[in-house]
Amino acid sequence: MTSRIAARQWVLATLLSSALLAASACHSYHIDATIENRTGATVQLLEVDYPSASFGVDSLAAGTTFHYRFQVRGSGPLKLSFIAADGKQVQITGPVLAERQQGQLEIVLSPGAKAEFNPQLTTSP
Repeated sequence: MTSRIAARQWVLATLLSSALLAASACHSYHIDATIENRTGATVQLLEVDYPSASFGVDSLAAGTTFHYRFQVRGSGPLKLSFIAADGKQVQITGPVLAERQQGQLEIVLSPGAKAEFNPQLTTSP
């Protein structure tokens, strides 16, 4: 009977160790994006497309900031689009993003339908 109890304890310990190892080995890679509107006017229909998905906001007032956290699947260029105050559609291609990147990405919208991309990203093995 003692050997059965010892065997059960060993199995339980093995399962628990495996579960803890699996939980600690998982890491979710995220990019924290900040979009700041320095155009001097409200922009409409702001959208950021990145590999496998997109995010955006209906409008972003002058001088305000929008934050979004996302995870990249695959790789490819980031694409930014919005409607400027003059009603023109603006499309800008940004940096190439890849799976397993993490860190910060600052996007600053400037007058003249321009954008500055400031990525501070690392890629994990």
